[in-house]
Amino acid sequence: MGNHLPPGAYCARHSLQHTSARDENWHLLVWSVAMKLSISVVGTGRMGSALARALLRSGYRTTVWNRTKQKAEPLAALGATVAGSVLEVVNAAEIIIVNVSDYQATAALLHDDAVASALRGKLVVELTSGTPHGAREAAEWFAEHGASYLDGAIMATPDFIGTDAGTILISGPRQAFDANEEMFRALGGNVQHIGEEPGRSNALDSALLAVMWGALFGTLHAIAVSQAEEIDLGELARQWTALAPVVDGLVADLINRTNAGRFASDGETLSSISPHYGAFQHLLELMEARKIDRSVVDGYDAIFQRAIAAGHLHDDFAALSQFLESPDKRSLRSGPREGSLLAG
Repeated sequence: MGNHLPPGAYCARHSLQHTSARDENWHLLVWSVAMKLSISVVGTGRMGSALARALLRSGYRTTVWNRTKQKAEPLAALGATVAGSVLEVVNAAEIIIVNVSDYQATAALLHDDAVASALRGKLVVELTSGTPHGAREAAEWFAEHGASYLDGAIMATPDFIGTDAGTILISGPRQAFDANEEMFRALGGNVQHIGEEPGRSNALDSALLAVMWGALFGTLHAIAVSQAEEIDLGELARQWTALAPVVDGLVADLINRTNAGRFASDGETLSSISPHYGAFQHLLELMEARKIDRSVVDGYDAIFQRAIAAGHLHDDFAALSQFLESPDKRSLRSGPREGSLLAG
């Protein structure tokens, strides 16, 4: 390997040549650690710190930087090097993981001429939340400056990072992912490459978060109704546990039927729009009577009404998926689907 050994590797090899049999395994471990790539983590908030800790646990030489240096210093006790500047943290590693507030913050840190020059030939892994459009713009900028780029969405809270259940979605060049799969596995056991298009991770992130926020805001409504009607929240929790498998099945069925374009009611329909809308009116009346905020559920009502006005009252609930699109896009579709009221 000659002069291409990473820092520290020569010392490890020299030690191996002079070790006793008793110490051989220890020195082999030193050699393994020395051969790992150097990783830099830019941004050490709760999530960035979790990423750095996972890398350190897996033996990666890790350099960290944070605008507020004090937030990075606890990682030094675990073996990380705390860089004094963005340029220093970029120069320290072959792979740069960025976890800051947004793409604008990343640009403010990395679009400096000296930093951009230092990025050439390196891999940047952007794990900052953003939009698909922002990811595409970032990928273009890094390509123009000679750096490889992968964009990722972390589908987990910090306590899942470095565990088997840790999920991170990665998009961008497959070759860059495959070449560093061991490093990604250190960050989570469920790190997935989901496509070459750089905006894919953030698009899927937003889609999945929409499901999560729907559940959380629905729970807020459930809490408000329960409190207004003097229902113990422990009882709400118990009954939700019984209902959850039903909801899971409805969500899976909604996705599958929409994917297949099966919007008309058929023998496999779990529920049509009609009974949902009838029960939903009862919720609206209760919330109005109890003066519970209706701003979210009024939006649901508007979607129901658009679908019903178009003749889909007795179609499968999945027919509602057509009415979250813009009117212009909907107008490009052919007439009412078979089984709708307007289809006769």
